[in-house]
Amino acid sequence: MSYQNLKFPENSVFLVTGGAGFIGSNLCEALLQMGYTVRCMDNLSTGRYENIEPFLSHPKFTFLKEDIRDLDACLKATEGVDYVLNQAAWGSVPRSIEMPLLYEEINIRGTLNMMEAARQNGVKKFVYASSSSVYGDSTELPKREGAEGKVLSPYALTKKTDEEYGRLYKVLYDLDTYGLRYFNVFGRRQDPNGAYAAVIPKFLKLLMADERPTINGDGKQSRDFTYIDNVIEGNLRACLAPSEAAGEAYNIGAGGREFLIDVYNDLCEALGKKIEPIFGPNRKGDIRDSNADISKARRNLGYDPSYDFKAGIALAIDWYKENLGDPQ
Repeated sequence: MSYQNLKFPENSVFLVTGGAGFIGSNLCEALLQMGYTVRCMDNLSTGRYENIEPFLSHPKFTFLKEDIRDLDACLKATEGVDYVLNQAAWGSVPRSIEMPLLYEEINIRGTLNMMEAARQNGVKKFVYASSSSVYGDSTELPKREGAEGKVLSPYALTKKTDEEYGRLYKVLYDLDTYGLRYFNVFGRRQDPNGAYAAVIPKFLKLLMADERPTINGDGKQSRDFTYIDNVIEGNLRACLAPSEAAGEAYNIGAGGREFLIDVYNDLCEALGKKIEPIFGPNRKGDIRDSNADISKARRNLGYDPSYDFKAGIALAIDWYKENLGDPQ
């Protein structure tokens, strides 16, 4: 894993918000393995305690059960911190359509609280999760920073707003902020359960149980499925990026394009299953086609993803077989 060669000062302190979630817990684990001090902040509303349980006895790990909507908690959490990796947010486009007020409260006000706390406490770098959903109804492929369309969901709007605050905090307060537009991240610890589960773990869980998954739409929509280790690298590269690269947002993807029906068939083949999917209606607010132009992140952050879809999905399947149990 190429990110393990990245070097920070020995006594560096990282705060990972949303650290008990899928991406956050993987960031915590990677940083601990690299020898750094990690604070994990999570209110466990969508994060899972079992994701961080293995780290609780680690001498360089601290868990703070706090909420980013509480500014005082954010101020305390960022004291003495060098780098903030802000992953705390509520995901899911469909859920945001059902709960727009909650998304505004968590994803916008919560992120703003964290930026303000980072500014007041002199944090060196503030790296935050954005999303490919900010491209909205733009039909240009691959998706390129600066060519966004109109957003299609409250979730996308919250991420677009976070990016504007990130720009302002650099311009007005000289806080080095870096927005990372994640493209359909998958991998170990991604939750396969619930109505809003991401598509790859959901498909895997159902196929392993010999159940028929539902594909929303015709299956010909495309995505840049991005393995979790690429995202870890993107976050750490941003922490090491020059100040001149701050105040902007960057695509973090694999740079590939996979059609959903092909992904489904690949999973069936890898698991040795022959199960016809159910085709359901298109989901409101979904972008039809999405893949990342990662040239700006390569140029400004030195981002160079190590895993294409094929390599990443093989590792993910192995992890789910081990952790969900293969009925065969």
